[in-house]
Amino acid sequence: MKPKVICVIMGGGRGTRLHPLTRERCKPAVPLAGKFRLVDIPISNCLNSGMNKIYVLTQFNTASLHRHIQESYKFDPFGGGFVDILSAEQTEEGENWYQGTADAVRRNMHHFEAFDGDYFLILSGDQLYRLDFRKVIEQHIRTGADVTVAAKPIPVSRVADLGIMRLDDDLAITGFVEKPSDTNEAERLMMSEKLLKQTKSPEGGKYCLASMGIYLFNKRVLFDALQNADLTDFGREIIPGLLGKVGLYGFLFDDYWEDIGSVQSFFEANLSLTDPVPPFNFYEPGLPIYTRIRYLPASKITGCHIDRAIVADGSILSDANLYRCVVGVRSVIRSGCSLENVVMMGQDYLESAENLQNNRKQNIPDIGIGKNCHIKYSIIDKNARIGDNVRLSPEGKPDGFKQGDIVIRDGVLIVLKGGIVPDNTEI
Repeated sequence: MKPKVICVIMGGGRGTRLHPLTRERCKPAVPLAGKFRLVDIPISNCLNSGMNKIYVLTQFNTASLHRHIQESYKFDPFGGGFVDILSAEQTEEGENWYQGTADAVRRNMHHFEAFDGDYFLILSGDQLYRLDFRKVIEQHIRTGADVTVAAKPIPVSRVADLGIMRLDDDLAITGFVEKPSDTNEAERLMMSEKLLKQTKSPEGGKYCLASMGIYLFNKRVLFDALQNADLTDFGREIIPGLLGKVGLYGFLFDDYWEDIGSVQSFFEANLSLTDPVPPFNFYEPGLPIYTRIRYLPASKITGCHIDRAIVADGSILSDANLYRCVVGVRSVIRSGCSLENVVMMGQDYLESAENLQNNRKQNIPDIGIGKNCHIKYSIIDKNARIGDNVRLSPEGKPDGFKQGDIVIRDGVLIVLKGGIVPDNTEI
């Protein structure tokens, strides 16, 4: 029988660095590029690699993620494929929530129907990249590996927040340190000149290999590694603990990869998609990024000047100026508006004429952006209501600033999900 690959996508923790975008949703459910969710990226990479047995492990603010997955990924009965959601649950073995990535997998092992010849592919639910996992499996088999860890070259100056590994020229992992505390420690793990020449990195530079949080395990090795319940995290404990005990190899990945771990990284990753040649290409022929089918009409744009923008389905834009913006599904931007470096996540619905009349009676702004608004360097979360003559920018305001439904984080102004910004607000 052909060995099968069981894909396990980690739903993430509380997402504190992405707060307030994770105030009412988990990290993989955060909207991306106008019409997608972060979790669509690893799921699509699996499906495009011919792997359709996928589990998503969740625990925090999971309602919107569950709804999105259930409405997006439906398989016919003949291919045997599925995307199953496994939430943290109380069992006879334990009542706590997941204590880390390894603990999450350990506590769901009884759900995985696996045989000794099968592989487990462990993935993160909040990264932006493209990777054909068949190449990882081919190398895994060729090298006789027990565990293969995907690794990306990064400058030594960026090692503080990542797991760093040292590879021999045959790709065997000989050293692994999670988040080195100083550059001297990282320099001891620098890439060899031979490996460096196999990448796009400039020769002579100081580069290390960072773990991407993508692990391919032989089933028996994974089960044995998870026997110790005190080991709760793959990067901090499981992988370093296997060093020298099993066949541990690295897979060189030298393309765009972004860990969407903070508001700043999320903001920049979205805006980079508006570049003429973006670092991540949603338009790759034959390799679609899958998401929910919404049956929305095409966007309607009247009298606008738009430069470097993504406008998702079902949006209505009138007499507005947009520069370097991502506009989500069903967004409404009214006349006289000017948006620069803005990520607008869109709306779950368009308001009826009756709702619009009720809004006026209650002195509530209509959903979307009102007339004559000027907004810069901002994220407008879903279903926000911004009144007329509003001016928003984080310039000159400290991180942690809060006023009503507006906060500033990582130098980015954020209008909260469902937030209301009254007419004539200036920040």
